[in-house]
Amino acid sequence: MILLDDVTLTYPDGDTRVTAVDRATVEGRPGVVTGITGPSGSGKSSLLALAATLIRPDSGRVIVDGVDATGLSAAERTALRRERIGIVFQQPQLLPSLTAREQLRVMAELGGRGRGERRTAVRSRVDELLDAVGLGGFGDRRPAQLSGGQRQRVAIARALVHEPRVLLVDEPTSALDSARGAEIMALLSRLTRERETATLLVTHDLVHRDALDETVEVVDGRAALVTTRTR
Repeated sequence: MILLDDVTLTYPDGDTRVTAVDRATVEGRPGVVTGITGPSGSGKSSLLALAATLIRPDSGRVIVDGVDATGLSAAERTALRRERIGIVFQQPQLLPSLTAREQLRVMAELGGRGRGERRTAVRSRVDELLDAVGLGGFGDRRPAQLSGGQRQRVAIARALVHEPRVLLVDEPTSALDSARGAEIMALLSRLTRERETATLLVTHDLVHRDALDETVEVVDGRAALVTTRTR
């Protein structure tokens, strides 16, 4: 579970401050994809940065899997991200020299769940995740040998390699055509249910709204739940 509870975030702008997030409350529950939508500059990315504990709110709380992150030190927040939060960026940001399998192994070694594990156990989890995202036969390929949709699938598998309780996804279809975008959204929906992650997904593209269980609209930093459905 992740809860952004009545959070406010401001940025300095000369002698004043600009409000990016204005007393917003957003909840992500296990097994549920919560879409965060809104116009450009509305505060979507700021909400995601708060959820990722990359920045602290001016006020309010950020609760990640039962832990209040707002009172943690920088080192403690880093550890929390490694152990409980998976992040899928707008661009896959894969290391060009590494194969798909190696991308996941490196993340497993960096993440809390990978430390101290036998190498065979890490390999097994990596291969299982590549199978789960439909890339079981592509583990030895480097990013240049993969399509845009396949690279995004590697990025999703990499975000899940340390078995996070929370998955944060930023515009996963922005660089894909409509067909590949639909595949990625369906994949995220399926993995969220199967792995019981609490998924917050920022998107401006409501063509794929059927993959969202809930939709929160952000306007001028304020968030409101506008749709919810039962599967």
